[in-house]
Amino acid sequence: MNNKLAIEEIRHPLPNFTGETAIEKIRKAEDTWNTKQPELVATAYSLDSQWRNRDVFLQGRKQIIDLLTTKWQKERYYKLIKELWSVDKNRIAVRFAYEWQDEYNQWFRSYGNENWQFNGKGLMEQRHASINDLLIKEKDRKLLWQGDKRPIDYPGLTELGL
Repeated sequence: MNNKLAIEEIRHPLPNFTGETAIEKIRKAEDTWNTKQPELVATAYSLDSQWRNRDVFLQGRKQIIDLLTTKWQKERYYKLIKELWSVDKNRIAVRFAYEWQDEYNQWFRSYGNENWQFNGKGLMEQRHASINDLLIKEKDRKLLWQGDKRPIDYPGLTELGL
């Protein structure tokens, strides 16, 4: 693991979150996940971060990187949108949808909810994710922007009817 992964840098905004700062935190997470760079994504989590991702339980950045590396090898053309559901002090609940294509060219839309808890440095120390996959046809895709980052004026989940 490189040196940057062994350091807990402060990640703004910090708790206690308001609705506005929670939305900022969520958008930063979305933008980072859309890069599909496991080591970059992992730096937003505490060194001992605990995850439940579907039916997999993880602890620490190394396991996060391993899971994300495998994930993005399988989930091609991944595009994600996250949206605020609720916020309270150092916790944020989000709902999300992402689209991806498997090795057989089948498209999926994955829907889910995440519960996040942050430490004082603004790093996520707990992530609990429930995710369901839905087969879709290519013509039914809705996450169609170019590049990794969703444009600021691209509709969110509510506007897209997701």
